[in-house]
Amino acid sequence: MIEVIEQRCVGCNACLKSCAYAAIAIVDKLAEIDTDKCVLCGACVEACPFDAIMIRKYGRTDIDRTQYKGVWVFAEQQRGHVAAVVFELLGKGRELAEARNTKLTAVLLGYQVDNLVQELIEYGADEVILVDDKHLTNFIDRNYASAMQSLAEKYKPEIILSGASVLGRSFIPRVAVSLHTGLTADCTGLEIDSATGLLKQTRPAFGGNIMATIITPDHLPQMSTVRHKVMESLPRETGRTGKLISEKIEFPELDKTCEYENFIADATQEINLTEANFVISGGRGLKSPENFQMVYELAKKLDAAVAASRAAVDAGWVEYPHQVGQTGKTIKPTVYLALGISGAIQHLAGMQSSDYIIAINKDPDAPIFKIADLGIVGDIFEIVPLLNKKFKS
Repeated sequence: MIEVIEQRCVGCNACLKSCAYAAIAIVDKLAEIDTDKCVLCGACVEACPFDAIMIRKYGRTDIDRTQYKGVWVFAEQQRGHVAAVVFELLGKGRELAEARNTKLTAVLLGYQVDNLVQELIEYGADEVILVDDKHLTNFIDRNYASAMQSLAEKYKPEIILSGASVLGRSFIPRVAVSLHTGLTADCTGLEIDSATGLLKQTRPAFGGNIMATIITPDHLPQMSTVRHKVMESLPRETGRTGKLISEKIEFPELDKTCEYENFIADATQEINLTEANFVISGGRGLKSPENFQMVYELAKKLDAAVAASRAAVDAGWVEYPHQVGQTGKTIKPTVYLALGISGAIQHLAGMQSSDYIIAINKDPDAPIFKIADLGIVGDIFEIVPLLNKKFKS
């Protein structure tokens, strides 16, 4: 918790200037902190010349760290298929498990999904904990959280990893709260600190302008969610053997406040955006939803997936599933073609790992040209029709 020591505070405004979250106000020459806005970053503590602000940290002293062993990966699956991000997490999980001299475990939740066990083992899992239950037929976050919590309390893993997908973002925070531990979201880097053995979790902060490395020294398990396409999966080892652990979970009080109704696939995207090798993306420079049809037309000719910047999505020109960036999808295609996208840092966070980036923008100073392998300064309304014509012929 954070507090202001009234006897020391003189209302000098130093803390006010240091707070990036507008969480501090000076009232009657005394600093007041809005705890709903404060993220406990500590900037105000360092800025105060009178040591009038203090953050009190309460660590757990009842943890026997020797009881916590193993690296877990939540093996997300939908309609009988393992999510691609799981294989990437198994690749990173193998590295972490070897550094900690422990086992890598995939946790598979669902109903009639035992056919996926061998696939998880062949992609690196030493063992698979399977909960095959009718209550997990469809995804309801509280039911999944209850199952994961029960397993974690029984087996006490040291690390739990999940994809930062819709499913992972929905229920993994519930698990962290129920286990009284921390969670670092949207990680782009994970490694074991050789000195302490703690998991170093790196993620973008302040809109992607800095990279923060976070540790969880006083709580276990250490939990992270990771975006798709930022880790490397291991090659599949056909015939690899591992252990299957089948578990039964009691669901005494099923959540009735949320019921599964239906699954509606994205009909606007013929090619999976996160798996596509060629992506064509449109931004604010297209000026209208009608002009966005140029992107669809070009993508169809090139068998490419269609993406968009947040500005295009917020304007209602295209649906949210197409959004790439810090608040959208992270992709890593072979070729990324950006049409009328300036290249805000939030957008670059979602596509800068592409193998080859082509940008077309009339502004020669657009930030996207700094990371583009090929930049074309020009009017997209002149260039794209020429491209369409060329590919049509």
